Amino acid sequence: MTNNKEIRPFRIDIPQSELDDLTARLDNTRWPDQIPGAGAKYGVPLDHVKELAAYWRDGYDWRAQEARLNEYPQFTTEIDGQDIHFLHVRSPEADAFPLILTHGWPGTILEFVELIGPLTDPVAHGGRAEDAFHLVIPSVPGFGFSGPTREEGWDRKRMAAAWAELMSRLGYQRYGAHGNDGGSFVSPELGRLAPGQVAGVHVNQVFSFPSGDPAEMADLSEREQQALAVLGTFWEEMSGFQKLQSTRPQNLAYALTDSPVGQLAWNLQLINDGTAPDEIDAALDRDWILTNVMLYWLTGTAGSSARFYYEDAHAEPSTEPTAFPLGVSVFRHDFQSIRRFADRDHKNIVQWREHDRGGHYSGKDAPDLLIGDLRAFFGKVR
Repeated sequence: MTNNKEIRPFRIDIPQSELDDLTARLDNTRWPDQIPGAGAKYGVPLDHVKELAAYWRDGYDWRAQEARLNEYPQFTTEIDGQDIHFLHVRSPEADAFPLILTHGWPGTILEFVELIGPLTDPVAHGGRAEDAFHLVIPSVPGFGFSGPTREEGWDRKRMAAAWAELMSRLGYQRYGAHGNDGGSFVSPELGRLAPGQVAGVHVNQVFSFPSGDPAEMADLSEREQQALAVLGTFWEEMSGFQKLQSTRPQNLAYALTDSPVGQLAWNLQLINDGTAPDEIDAALDRDWILTNVMLYWLTGTAGSSARFYYEDAHAEPSTEPTAFPLGVSVFRHDFQSIRRFADRDHKNIVQWREHDRGGHYSGKDAPDLLIGDLRAFFGKVR
């Protein structure tokens, strides 16, 4: 396959036959049993999935969501043999700062849509012209309208190289990067790969853990102890998805590609499993949850998105601490990054903010906080 650098306009237009097929599959769902009163002990509760599936069948309007996404300029281009789909929303401010936003699993480009208006046109949203950004929001290879990956090796480093090429192809020679979830792996790699172009990297999570040195654990604060307890509970009770996706993702792909309710329930475990705090439940509304799931279902990317975990687990990790300016936002109901461990792996953290609300998808449930953090951080380094 030749490497074509053409950037092509893209518009979402799902055939009605695919939506009809989805309706038929929802009608013919084979439901599992559940032990009465078990709640979320064994996984996402049956009544929660049934309620969402019923709304998906009879109340959810894909065409409205499709039209909303189509309000933003979208494009595709081929990089390293892979189709890359992306939103490219330029600010009305001519000297706006370019910023690439990277999602993870089970998220999509949708997690950044609430940020587009305030970041690209801050004056219209009560902000300052000097805080404006030109936004590039790609679908990670193997996800959404980037489509399934076509060959092995699409780990965080290869994705970062693709992003560097994409930003260069768009004419951006100096820019920033932000990442959430898997994007918090990819964005720092972009900073490592292109230090001359990347002014700074902002992430929602720093995946730095205790090294095993007893001295490192000697004087943990109460907050750090609580954060470690949250991490321990997550790895003990919620990390099965990661083990499966990093070892045998193809086995999972058969089930999820064939069953929309299977795809819904699998994604729900890390979007909203029915046990989230009230503020998160209210913010991550049913339309938002189902549109995220639709971007997997309609593109047949259940297996290829899971493969990201496999590729990353089998890649050579970066071991040297980062040196570029790094900003970190820690939200109350998200993965709890711990500063003392982060300082070991990142030598130039210039902004660290901890918030008393917000969750894993802060771009949706706490956009005001994330927007403020992005403006403040890139105001320091742009």
